[in-house]
Amino acid sequence: MMLKQKTRMAILDMNNNEPNQGLRCIVDIAKSFNEDLDYTVFNVRTKDELPDLSYDIYISSGGPGSPLDKGPWRASYLNLIQLLWDFNKNSIEDKKFVFLICYSFQVVCDYFKLGEMKPRKSTSFGILPVHKTKAGMIDPLLEGLDDPFYAVDSRDWQLIQPRLKVFKEHGASILSLEKIRTHVEYERAIMAVRFSNEFVGTQFHPEADPVGMYTHFSDETIKQKVINNFGETKYNDMMDKMDDPDKIIKTYAHILPRFIKSAIQQTTQQLIS
Repeated sequence: MMLKQKTRMAILDMNNNEPNQGLRCIVDIAKSFNEDLDYTVFNVRTKDELPDLSYDIYISSGGPGSPLDKGPWRASYLNLIQLLWDFNKNSIEDKKFVFLICYSFQVVCDYFKLGEMKPRKSTSFGILPVHKTKAGMIDPLLEGLDDPFYAVDSRDWQLIQPRLKVFKEHGASILSLEKIRTHVEYERAIMAVRFSNEFVGTQFHPEADPVGMYTHFSDETIKQKVINNFGETKYNDMMDKMDDPDKIIKTYAHILPRFIKSAIQQTTQQLIS
């Protein structure tokens, strides 16, 4: 018997070759675990690249477009998700750890039929408060974060009307909900789900790096695009919150690093013959 060496992580790039900050942020977090982690990036939607089951951790990124898109990549991607789910169900000791971000979260929540996946009345964009549920209060993923905590939110779709019977059948739980909006009657979207001990996902972007985000949104072209779409007040509010130590800096430092660290600890404890 011997211990596994470096943990292997597959990063599933769901950005469809569109420019983004998210993938760089995920790679930067992976690099911070360099001594313990090897990672490989797979371009899922453009090249139909997918990892096999030999990896220990799978991080699936955000991306553009409708989560109901029937692109040629969809069947093989969801087949992988199902294989990973079945692997964990059938394996007593060896486990696969999966983190789903934004677009990936939407696709998989729809696949598992956890609720209604609907387009929003308007795009949710900015650094916004996220409220913990009772389950979220005690979940290790959100441990150390305030209630509410703050995260980068950028989406045109949302998971609402949870099918609680399906949640119960899967053993899943809702960890957080979007900001409370007293001036409108819209149902609050589900912002994070624990599908199982090893599967978790967020509607927001926990990988958002404050330094990179600040540089990105300081670019004059991007700045004007945000102001044209959302207004100068929204832009200024976002930039003010960017370097607040209690907002996305805290979320960035806690969620994905904590998930990866825990997965590494568990995979390195698993014995192989």
